[in-house]
Amino acid sequence: MRSTGFIQLARGGSAVLITALFILSCPAAEEAPPPPSKYTKYEYRIPMRDGIKLYTIVFAPKDKTTTYPILLQRTPYNLKPYTIDSAKLPRSLPDSYLKEQFIFALQDVRGRYASGGEFMDMRPHKAVKAGPRDTDESTDAYDTIDWLVKHVPGHNGNVGVAGISYLGFYAAAALIDSHPALKAVSPQAPATDVYGGDDILHGGGFWLAHGFGFWYSFDQSLENSTRQDSRPFDYKTPDGYQFFLRDESIFEMGKTEFRDKAGSWNEIMANVTNAEWCASHDLTRFLKNPTAAVLTVGGWFDAEDLHGTLKTYAVLKTNAPGIFNGLAMGPWVHGGWLRGDGRTLGPLDFQSNTAEHFRDNIELPFLRKYLKGRSKETVEPVNVFETGTAEWRSFAVWPPPKAANRTLLLQSGGGLSFTLPSATPAFTEYVSDPRRPVPFTARIAPGMPKEYMIEDQRFAARRPDVLVFQTEPLEQDLTVAGPLAVRLHASTSGTDCDWVVKLIDVYTGDYPDPVDLPAGTRMGHYQQLVRGEPLRAKYRNGYNRPEPLEPGRIYEFKYSLPDICHTFRTGHRIMVQIQSSWFPLLDRNPQTFCDIYRARPDAFRTATQRVYHDAGHPSAITLPVLSANPARPRAARSKP
Repeated sequence: MRSTGFIQLARGGSAVLITALFILSCPAAEEAPPPPSKYTKYEYRIPMRDGIKLYTIVFAPKDKTTTYPILLQRTPYNLKPYTIDSAKLPRSLPDSYLKEQFIFALQDVRGRYASGGEFMDMRPHKAVKAGPRDTDESTDAYDTIDWLVKHVPGHNGNVGVAGISYLGFYAAAALIDSHPALKAVSPQAPATDVYGGDDILHGGGFWLAHGFGFWYSFDQSLENSTRQDSRPFDYKTPDGYQFFLRDESIFEMGKTEFRDKAGSWNEIMANVTNAEWCASHDLTRFLKNPTAAVLTVGGWFDAEDLHGTLKTYAVLKTNAPGIFNGLAMGPWVHGGWLRGDGRTLGPLDFQSNTAEHFRDNIELPFLRKYLKGRSKETVEPVNVFETGTAEWRSFAVWPPPKAANRTLLLQSGGGLSFTLPSATPAFTEYVSDPRRPVPFTARIAPGMPKEYMIEDQRFAARRPDVLVFQTEPLEQDLTVAGPLAVRLHASTSGTDCDWVVKLIDVYTGDYPDPVDLPAGTRMGHYQQLVRGEPLRAKYRNGYNRPEPLEPGRIYEFKYSLPDICHTFRTGHRIMVQIQSSWFPLLDRNPQTFCDIYRARPDAFRTATQRVYHDAGHPSAITLPVLSANPARPRAARSKP
């Protein structure tokens, strides 16, 4: 959702992503200096209804022959340099915005950098205000817009709000009880439900590697925050698996490593098991009756805020049927549409410049139509990139109504088929050891490599504590569009456990290697991760109802995996992998019912996990299929 660094896109995010975007956006040293700016910079301190003033910079076009809409970004990061004589525009503005020209307004949110007041991480919305001076992010957005349209000259009366990740959260908040001048909002990878499936919790499990280093730097106390940079966390090793594999609990690890440098971390540790507190940070509960047009944007391979993106769109589809409610999803990591061409990700080639296509053919037409009044601009409601076939698809709504659910069932001997399994009782078991958890990536990295969401899963398939089920080679293309539903009949010898289910596209053995393939990668029989998600078993009946498991008892576990739009091509196989750890992306479950965040070393115990796959206890994954090939049941065979 947010990360430290120059671009400021992602919370707890990948330093790799930020570095990559930084390199793409910076000119080489020998290049000519940039041309003179077409904008003049102004600084304001805009008063809010409670008297607090928020630092805001405005870049106004020097061309005064026409009027321009105002495009607002609100950020918890920084707007350096804090000098009025610098016309350097922040890198959070894509080049396409600059070519189109708007009046850009950028603001430090309450309590951050040059703005007054007290900062609150992911400030909960107040549905009921105690008085006219009671504030939240929606009121601060309203007051900011009201001041801008009254005091900034040269605008056309229309205001838009856009931003990625944490900035997407603030964009979404502007929709609530919005100002009449607000005409267009684009929440992009919005962190609107961080405890429901975004940056902090997934299926009740803690997203550890994703955010640990972020909290260290985000809340550092600096003597002069407008001139100083926070220090990144020093892992003292490039190996995150080794760093996090320690006897300390997560709570104690934070105390050891952070001390007084991470207020948000301490707040999370104090409240993360409080279901009501976590639910209070779900901004989507308040996205009701907005009047502005909305374009929600996200990446299929966004490891941070895919859930918030899809949920924001879905909630608006229900709560605001009268507005333009658009969705654009591409084959991108977190913020991967901001810059660059978007043609490749790791070893995958998408055969076109997907990010450029989005900026030029989806985003700018949306902004022109609703902010500049160009009514002839055409914007399809839903534009999604279909991976596998590498094609853009347009729909009236998402998910496509024509997608029909088909259920792939686990079979004995590692098979996977649309046919019912045998009536003979059957299960496959493995031993899960929390002291030797299954890694989520084969890479050596301290945090979360952005490419893990498409990474080859052969390293996991060859472990004895990962179950593998796959179809026969498909006889025709099979397109899946929408959310995935998991149903497991399973048992454990412990009193708690995690279930991690991964949907994988297995390439053909003769799939050709591209010329610029990353070192050590071969595409023949590549096991591309398409989607994966955990469920912490004690939360099987809800995060507000943690319940222990009875050892040996067969339970039915049901949960959803985020949407995909992917075609499994002819000759490929569909694979499902099941495991009980995904470390250190997911924190370790001791496999005993306890407070995991403060678990003592003796709570971590091995457990035998059984996944059942017979007619009486079927285990399956349900796919919303647009085109189908009834995959044939395969003969029993050993795990690859």
